[in-house]
Amino acid sequence: MNDQSVLSAPREITVQPVTNRREMGVFIDIPWRIYADDPMWVPPLRLERRLHFSKFNPFFKHGEWQAWVAYRNNEPVGRISAQIDQMHRQRYGGDTGHFGLLECIDDVEVFAALMHTAEAWLTARGTRHISGPFNLSINQECGVLVEGFDTPPMVMMPHSRRWYAALLEGLEYRPLKDMLAYWVAVDFKVPRLMTSLIEKFADHVRLRPLRRDKFSEEMEVLRDIFNDAWSENWGFVPFTKEEFAELGASLRFLVPDDCIQIAEVDGVPSAFMVALPNLNEIFAELNGSLFPFGWVRLLRIKSSGGVRTGRIPLMGVRKQFHNTPLGMALAFMVIDAPRELGRAMGVEAVELSWILEDNKPMRAILASLGCREYKRYRIYGKTL
Repeated sequence: MNDQSVLSAPREITVQPVTNRREMGVFIDIPWRIYADDPMWVPPLRLERRLHFSKFNPFFKHGEWQAWVAYRNNEPVGRISAQIDQMHRQRYGGDTGHFGLLECIDDVEVFAALMHTAEAWLTARGTRHISGPFNLSINQECGVLVEGFDTPPMVMMPHSRRWYAALLEGLEYRPLKDMLAYWVAVDFKVPRLMTSLIEKFADHVRLRPLRRDKFSEEMEVLRDIFNDAWSENWGFVPFTKEEFAELGASLRFLVPDDCIQIAEVDGVPSAFMVALPNLNEIFAELNGSLFPFGWVRLLRIKSSGGVRTGRIPLMGVRKQFHNTPLGMALAFMVIDAPRELGRAMGVEAVELSWILEDNKPMRAILASLGCREYKRYRIYGKTL
């Protein structure tokens, strides 16, 4: 066969549903192919991904999904999922659905085949408005990275190839919402406004760390504050008790008590913050496996540090305090609380993510602390 005949040979593209353990292994391994030449990508733990996609994920108590792998000439070159979240439909209408876990080579035809497959599955289940990516819900990893490709993702944050946004827009997907990640050094200068507000409400506000001896009750306190604080945000879907308990199981294992701070107003829990060590610093060296020594390194983080960066993934101030001086003081207090612990553990900088682009009050607070916007993620949508 000459070179010309090779160039003109048809490219067979198929999209196959994931239906068994072997195919799920292929689905999980797709990112290793897509990001092989991207030094910023951080490999996930294969074991964690297996559990996330298993029946033990509490998301599946209110959501259904399907995953697919795209093949070109029998080689896996992309993947996608489609999911329907009944809790989302209860809040936003019975015709909503989502796509997620999208990874693909830079190929218009493969990308379109993946998206059209997910769209067809959702359409057959009454979906008219599709949005994503959500992996698998808005309370997990979500969004396509559109700015900030020159730095690696933090723990529990997604990464993307540069071509994803353009290919989505080429299929008539339009931006629905931008979400921002901010970066700040832990030795930031405390602004005078912050000090004044904290002093003003000092007699009414008490800041305390998580009480580990009442861990389950404390997780319910955090969940209650979060669901109230975020209830009017774009795309909000409440955490279920099971979902937050699963998150708590990870926090209990990896996070020192002082990294979870609760602010009480006259004895009532009213705000909280969770700070995580950036485990991606370790995951980047493990290539998807905890064995043989990954567990040891994770345990060492909890006891004595060992990472230079961290992330604040969860924070909330009760709705009744939004847009009030006391609410601003609560936000300042919970953000500032873990700084000394972070410095003691060797943490130099922290990511705060994600923040909705139109959340102007929070963005103003972060600007006053010297935080800088350094990554931007985008949710896309389309009417089918």
